[in-house]
Amino acid sequence: MTASRSDTNATVMDHLLDRLNALGVRHLFGVPGDYNLKVLDRVVAHPRVEWVGTASELGAAYAADGYGRTNGFGALLTTFGVGELSAINGVAGSYAEHVPLLHIAVGPTSATEEAGSLVHHTMGDGDFDRFARAHRHVVCADAVLRPDDALSEIDRVLTTCLRESRPGYLRVPRDVALGPAAPHPPLDLPDRQADADSVEAFRGAARERLAAAGSVAVLADFLVDRFHARAELAALVAAGSLPHATLTAGKTVVDERDPAFLGVYAGAMSEAGVRAAIDQADLLILAGVVLADMATGKFTHEFDPDEAIDLGPTTARVDGVAFPDVPLATALAVLTELVEERPPAPTPPAGSAHHQPASPARLANVLKESATALGRKLCGSQLPLTQSYLWKAVGSALRPDHTVYADNGTAMLGIADRRFPSGARFVAQPMWSSIGYCIPALLGGQLADPSRRGLLLIGDGAAQLTVQELGVIGHHRLTPIVLLVNNDGYTIERVTHGLHAVYNDIVQWRWADLPAALGVRRPLVLSARRPAELDSALARAVDTTDRFVLIEVFLHKEDVPPALKRMVANRPDRAKWVA
Repeated sequence: MTASRSDTNATVMDHLLDRLNALGVRHLFGVPGDYNLKVLDRVVAHPRVEWVGTASELGAAYAADGYGRTNGFGALLTTFGVGELSAINGVAGSYAEHVPLLHIAVGPTSATEEAGSLVHHTMGDGDFDRFARAHRHVVCADAVLRPDDALSEIDRVLTTCLRESRPGYLRVPRDVALGPAAPHPPLDLPDRQADADSVEAFRGAARERLAAAGSVAVLADFLVDRFHARAELAALVAAGSLPHATLTAGKTVVDERDPAFLGVYAGAMSEAGVRAAIDQADLLILAGVVLADMATGKFTHEFDPDEAIDLGPTTARVDGVAFPDVPLATALAVLTELVEERPPAPTPPAGSAHHQPASPARLANVLKESATALGRKLCGSQLPLTQSYLWKAVGSALRPDHTVYADNGTAMLGIADRRFPSGARFVAQPMWSSIGYCIPALLGGQLADPSRRGLLLIGDGAAQLTVQELGVIGHHRLTPIVLLVNNDGYTIERVTHGLHAVYNDIVQWRWADLPAALGVRRPLVLSARRPAELDSALARAVDTTDRFVLIEVFLHKEDVPPALKRMVANRPDRAKWVA
């Protein structure tokens, strides 16, 4: 990694920007405030880091998160107090979902702190560390920079963020940020070393477990991506043509066009074949899995992780026995070798969705789907649009260079069932589940990798929280497709509690007018109330690659995706998201 500049006029802020740029950061998100203005002059002057002013600090945090998921690391800069507290929700989401980024909060000078001055953006009590203490609960490392240790503290926080794949926080008095920085050696990147004895012990236990198993299946999740083990996971499932599925957050960590891919597993919300293959496997290999409520259909999974091979970021387990210091990528590589030693399975795995016999029930379902598709084709200009038709149509419109950003609620649950083309990517936030996340995340992801086209899926309720960031997307001349589901409020909350409650209603906006009002140049605005209109709008949107596209789709406020209907049918006792 390249060292910091040798410029004798370099400041601590210059050094920090150099460090971030060496980690691949080319954009810094944030909002100006009087405490950080002079520091922003250094940002604007930096030759390799571009300032991206967002509409809010919360938007900056979400954008840095989207950037970090795509690029490997993200960063935001806010002012002290009011700015950093506006951003803390987004930073907390990054912690929950293991996204490495850095939050830089620039505050009053050291002299102001030492005097205990009652300056604005404080509580008026002379306590300047209050907000740093608040951040300590939602970051993996933090520091208040002082002249004598600023450079070493920057490196400590950054390396911890990289090692743990989580956010860090720096509170920087303005004078320290603008103070001198001596030349510094390159940043030492953390190396996840495996313990050789622990690896061999894991190998022996896993070999015995595999030898005793009949059917073997793999369930993967988002930590495979965060801890850079995609290639090792692909090698494992290929080694034995193992049937495999992902949880929602882990969608697209594997090639979903692989014949052995089952689909997305979500407990009682899963399609029958996926559910059977995962829940009934003799041996389940869990790769980077987090068994949270949204991921498991409110804990309706029927497998026991203590009777599985469970691979975490740094620890592998076999039937509940832990083998520490066995990183995820290392454990996957060991399992690949062991699977290659096994004789090929004489028959397809029981319950596998792609090897199921043509049962009467399955044939009836195929006939029903064919009849429904024919009916839509013949009556697509008259029938109302439904959640079921919407997500099938969106899935069919996806391209290999698309990254889908699915906000929490019906958008995420609806699209999760669809198989993506090879190369397509998926971004969602089911663990933290902060609605409105995906609009700024789209901004960050598109700037991180402009070669990919973003497809945003979001409900009208969620969009109202962060829609102003569409103006920033337009300002940077990004050309995503935004599919806005207008279903008159918070449908996911309606089906949880309060189907007709006033608190699940929202103010109706004229969404078609918003892109232009927010400064988007030449937006293409489309709408769909019928299946035929949706098909036409999607085709036009996919072909229109040089403009921002908004598609407003109208659905009944009580209509829900098939996954929620399966949940009600399979486990009515768990059909509510909260008890």
